[in-house]
Amino acid sequence: MPTYAIWFGRILVLIGIIGYGYGMFAGNASLTALIPAAFGLLLMLLGHLAAAKDDLRKHVMHAAVLVGLVGFLIPAWRLLSRAGELTLSAAVVSQAAMSIACLAFVILAVRSFIAARRSSASE
Repeated sequence: MPTYAIWFGRILVLIGIIGYGYGMFAGNASLTALIPAAFGLLLMLLGHLAAAKDDLRKHVMHAAVLVGLVGFLIPAWRLLSRAGELTLSAAVVSQAAMSIACLAFVILAVRSFIAARRSSASE
């Protein structure tokens, strides 16, 4: 599971860097384009911490899922609240990509938690 956090963190960093780079190229770069990268760095940090500290893995991965859930909810809410007036822009694409990536991470993590619970219950 820590590898999922690390890989999804990398994906979010990439989304942030691409969004900021596009903004620089278009002449309207904003630091808010790096928000996915901040979430990605946090996920990567938590993934590496979970991999290094086996006794803290469960707690750290729950924190990572919380980061992923917030990373899904905030951009999804922003997109849904402006659904009628959205245009295809770099900000919209970046928010949608962040939301989808975070949702995928949360789904995989919850599936992993359920599988771990079932395997420990059967022992």
